[in-house]
Amino acid sequence: MRASSALRNAIRTPLIRFVGKRSVPQSVDHTPRAHPASPTGVLPDSFAAYRAKAQQHGPLGRASFTQGSVGRSPGASLGPIQPKEGQFFDRTELPARFHRTPYTAAEIEAIETGGASLFA
Repeated sequence: MRASSALRNAIRTPLIRFVGKRSVPQSVDHTPRAHPASPTGVLPDSFAAYRAKAQQHGPLGRASFTQGSVGRSPGASLGPIQPKEGQFFDRTELPARFHRTPYTAAEIEAIETGGASLFA
């Protein structure tokens, strides 16, 4: 007997059994409300007002995206990009104790053989 044809012909019965009849609520309140964890507890006046104040990798206001303003000035005019005190851009700038340790010959062999050399 082929199992795949037997499974295909079998009738699917769900494993979960629900008790009682389905009931849809008669009235659901869909009015917008502020999130319970909101710091102010109020909704913005409009989406445009929210977007004018929002920040995401820079201001989201329309003034910054008007025709011809993007790329008008070179990136060097933004000033030097230097990390703050105690911040680093790359791991190689950290003290030596935080650098990556080089692989040993045994580790390289284990990687190349998929770990089989550890048990051989």
